[in-house]
Order: sequence, then C-alpha cells, then structure tokens
Amino acid sequence: MEAFFYIVPSLMLAVVLLGAATVTVRARRVDRAWTSGLTAEARCLRTYTTTSGGGDSMVRTTLHHVYEFTTREGRVVRFEEGGGPGTVLDGDIVTVRYPADRPDRATAKPPARGRLAAGTGCLLTFLGVMAAFCIAFMIGVHEAFSLAGDYLQP
Repeated sequence: MEAFFYIVPSLMLAVVLLGAATVTVRARRVDRAWTSGLTAEARCLRTYTTTSGGGDSMVRTTLHHVYEFTTREGRVVRFEEGGGPGTVLDGDIVTVRYPADRPDRATAKPPARGRLAAGTGCLLTFLGVMAAFCIAFMIGVHEAFSLAGDYLQP
C-alpha cells in the first residue's frame, strides 16, 4: 500500500520532467531559427485545421500550414507548422527563418523573443510547481508512514 503513494507521484514527476524538457527544447529550436540570420521566401502549399477535445472538455482548434522553400544551397525543404496566422492562405508567400545546419527546423513565425520567453517561463513555472507538489507529497507520505510505524510498535 505504501508503495502506491510513491509510484504514482514518481510517474507524475517523470511526466512533468519530460514536459519541461520538451518545452525547453522547442523554445531553443525556435529561438535558434530566429537568431540564425538565414531567411528564405516560402510558399504556403496547404492549410488545414485539427480539433481536439469535446464532450465535457473545451474544443480546441489548431490551424496548420505546410510551407516549402529553397535554401541558399538549392535544397528544397517542406515543413509543417501549427499555430500560424489565419491570414496566410494556400499560395501565399511568407518569410521563413531557419538554422543553416537544420533547414527542416524552419519557422514562419515572426521573431517575438519576449513572447517566447514569457510563454516558456510560465509553462516551466507551472511544471515546477507540479514537480514540487509531487516531491512534497512523497515527503509527507514518508513522514506519515514513519510516524504511524512508531505508534504501531509495541
């Protein structure tokens, strides 16, 4: 029974740490594309939406764009990006930014370092609070079982 109170928070903590790593890696990739200095003109090949949720939860719709551009070396790159502006339609030309060594990690989002830092910071703060809660819960459970063990001994 005691193990249950350690296993569940440990699994939650692992998911929280994985989420923090994912948020950090994504933010670094976008920032690296913005700071690389390499730009290209890309054509929007396709737009589509995906929905998630429903039932008892809120429905969320995400707009996706598929872009294609040619790097300075002549390589044709096609990538998909979610959360783009609704004003970009099929056939539109947009400026994309990409790192020289990884053009497949391009982004059509205009640089907004403050917004990226604020969003990443808020998510990491939330995940940090969740991690602290999991750790505090396990410490509390450990103390409770230790005290209960002391009282149960003859």
